Amino acid sequence: MSRKKKHEHVNHERWLVSYADFITLLFAFFVVLFASSQSDKKKQAQVAAAMQTAFTPMGGFEQHATTPPLDPAAAASVVTKPAMLAMPFPQAAQMKKEEEMKERLGKVVKAQEAKAKLPTGSVTTQITEQGLVISLHEAGFFPSGSAEIRRESLATLVALAATLPDAPLRVEGHTDNVPIHTQQFASNWELSTARASMIARMLLEHGVMRPSNVSAAGYAEFHPAASNATAEGRTQNRRVDIILLRAPAPSR
Repeated sequence: MSRKKKHEHVNHERWLVSYADFITLLFAFFVVLFASSQSDKKKQAQVAAAMQTAFTPMGGFEQHATTPPLDPAAAASVVTKPAMLAMPFPQAAQMKKEEEMKERLGKVVKAQEAKAKLPTGSVTTQITEQGLVISLHEAGFFPSGSAEIRRESLATLVALAATLPDAPLRVEGHTDNVPIHTQQFASNWELSTARASMIARMLLEHGVMRPSNVSAAGYAEFHPAASNATAEGRTQNRRVDIILLRAPAPSR
């Protein structure tokens, strides 16, 4: 007689082992997350102070220290207060020079206006993103529709030229929106360019700047400083701007 085959019992619950392992790992993961979120607040403060000090030039070491501030033996002697920076951003030194130059030019202009009896406000200064802007308004320096410099304003231009440093500058001519068409100037483009060129030549003749540092351009009525809808606005727009160009920030 043939033996009867025994049927092996198949275990259909093996998946529970893998499931239990997965649940255990998941539980451990959340325990780690919970423990990380409940870390010592004092240690967090120490790490934050250390990070702040690390990003401060020479802020993490004493003048002759050789041990990093995170070393417990040296932590008591290391000052973690960030060192004071002389200039908070790269162009601060240049802006300070611009303020000093603006003040110096103001004194020169005030003295010259008293001597030459120029109209009040013939020269104005302001600091912009481009640099220090010195505006010479038409009323004090040019006859209407002309690029010839007024004789009474020549001394002021000479004094300005002697005060300006040998640095990159641009001379810009501007007009209002009233059209001009004369034998000498076909449009405001020619008039604004001629005035800028005349001022640039005066600066080169009486100043210390090199010609390679000077440029001149005419913008006609298309870069107004005020609205051309009023007579006062048009008066402000008829000007020649001398811009002491700000050096670009160094690339990192």
